[in-house]
Amino acid sequence: MDCFASLAMTNRVARMHSRGTPVCRLRVDKVNASLPLMDAQPSPSRSISSHLRGALNTCRIAWSHAARLALDIALPTLCVACREPVDGEGVCAACWAKLSFIAPPFCPRLGIPFVYDPGPGLLSMEAIADPPAYARARAAVRYDDVARTLVHALKYQDRTDLAPAMGRWMARAGHELLGEADALVPVPLHWRRGWSRRYNQSGALARVIERQTGVKVTSEALRRVRPTQQQIGLSRSQRASNVQGAFKVAADRTADIQGRRVVLIDDVLTSGATVDACARALLRAKAASVDVLVFARVVDTHKAPI
Repeated sequence: MDCFASLAMTNRVARMHSRGTPVCRLRVDKVNASLPLMDAQPSPSRSISSHLRGALNTCRIAWSHAARLALDIALPTLCVACREPVDGEGVCAACWAKLSFIAPPFCPRLGIPFVYDPGPGLLSMEAIADPPAYARARAAVRYDDVARTLVHALKYQDRTDLAPAMGRWMARAGHELLGEADALVPVPLHWRRGWSRRYNQSGALARVIERQTGVKVTSEALRRVRPTQQQIGLSRSQRASNVQGAFKVAADRTADIQGRRVVLIDDVLTSGATVDACARALLRAKAASVDVLVFARVVDTHKAPI
């Protein structure tokens, strides 16, 4: 209400008062009549604050994009294999082409790729000569130069940004196993090694697969109860001796394993000694079945299926 309207209202009230008209009733009616109009109009301060918040959010988003762009220009992401700038997965197109993804035909037990298709149900020589404790194994890629670089970067160089891509490739390679699984169990580290490394690379891969498939990770059930030396440089028999008795299912976590179909998750399968020892521990805890899913596996191309 402006000053002229206020003056008119004052004069009108004075005239009515001189005639004896009740002023209080009229004043209440006028005030009540004006309330809907006041409620319908937006509060100036509220409207201004909303505009300010919107402007601040816009500035914040623009600043975030500008900072990210400046960081990408100053410190571009490099391919982990050849160190060329790359956008996204950490592997450039040239190195991506060098990755050897494992696809059928392969051994239905060990997942070792065959040079030719020997027919349904035929096993590799390794699976017949030395059958593992686990039921099936699958791997995303062969353990070649590029795959080795990826694994070492994830394991030893804190490149946890590689886990999402590697985990997605594993989920595709192991879709058959994961479709039947009840739980994902990452191969555990001994607490001393976990303390020095700060994270378990197998656990990082398992979390990505959990998000991709919905199969839950059970990371506390299987434990490495004694430290072992690194398997690098050991023979097959030495590897088996190194991990013998190293894994055990915790007594208070057997319910997480008993009667369940478990998929073991690891980064690399070489001789298979580590995952075999883990599978034996899980089967002693009454797991219904144990399969293995890894990012890369060593492949001996000189052996033919039989």
